[in-house]
Amino acid sequence: MIFSKRPFIISLIVILITVAAALFFNTGGKNASQGARGKGGKDSAQIEIAVRTQAAEIRTLHDYVLTNGEIEALNSVAVYPDIGGKILSVNVLLGDNVKRGDVIARIDPSEPGARYALSPVVAPISGSIISTPLKSGTTVTTGSTVAIIGDIKNLQVTAKIPERYTAVLKTGLKANIVLQAYSDIVFTATVTRVSPVVDAASRTKEIILKFDEDDTRINAGMFANVTLYTLDYSGSIVVTNNAIVTKGDKKYVFVASDDTGTKGTFAKQREVALGKSVDGFTQILSGVAEGERIVIEGVQSLSDGVRIRDVSVSAGQKDMPENSNKADSINQSDKGKPKNNADAGSSTNGGSR
Repeated sequence: MIFSKRPFIISLIVILITVAAALFFNTGGKNASQGARGKGGKDSAQIEIAVRTQAAEIRTLHDYVLTNGEIEALNSVAVYPDIGGKILSVNVLLGDNVKRGDVIARIDPSEPGARYALSPVVAPISGSIISTPLKSGTTVTTGSTVAIIGDIKNLQVTAKIPERYTAVLKTGLKANIVLQAYSDIVFTATVTRVSPVVDAASRTKEIILKFDEDDTRINAGMFANVTLYTLDYSGSIVVTNNAIVTKGDKKYVFVASDDTGTKGTFAKQREVALGKSVDGFTQILSGVAEGERIVIEGVQSLSDGVRIRDVSVSAGQKDMPENSNKADSINQSDKGKPKNNADAGSSTNGGSR
């Protein structure tokens, strides 16, 4: 009888040991989990997302048009012969200085069987020879330009602007000029004249710009890249377009918010109203206060309330530059690089520069 109960007792002992072990490990696992997560069962050390931020600042965006131009003498006169015939000689070279009355060429107007006589072509003004389109031996009429004389000490830029920008063209507008010969130097100029008519063939208006300062490096006949500043958008916070998130028909940015309780920084999603955009920068009309730090890198990894770590070297590391058409400066480093078209590269995002 005793021997018949032994297997039963052994089985009972094994069951009790198994249940006790299960209870022990289950309780220990819960305690370990609570120890790692804390009271609420959440991770005590949340994952931080590295971002870069920029202080929200009120700045001015400068709208502009890029075009090409040519350097010309401010005062220039085309010289015509008094009579038609063949050019016997041209007495001047490009760049020569002449005085009023100097003979710059001689025309042979005689015909076979007629008396031989030469007709001089004289300079009507004093200045420098800036063009000599004809050579000796060329047959000319009284409408042929023998030479162009101009004052090369006073130079201007002539440029063509597309008709659609007529509404913003006026005297006094500022421009940056870059010459092919000095591609790393920016010269400044001011619009002194806007043509009152639109050229029917090219659908453009001609503008004249005067250099703000004389410079001996600037020569008549040079090709110029012109950045013409047309409109200013001021009084609003400006941020890089990288900071803006689109969800449906709404626009958002993330603002870095410090939590003194947790001693952490969190990303707070803000809906914003946008204004004009220029060269990758956009006005924020509402939704952000000046001085708040806006996330500009790492935005796509964020959601409202996520913990972040600002890895900017300094508070202002990613603040916008003070030039390059984007904000608060007329001396842009972009320089403008249109090749042929009058408005190649003009910034017109939603009606802006």
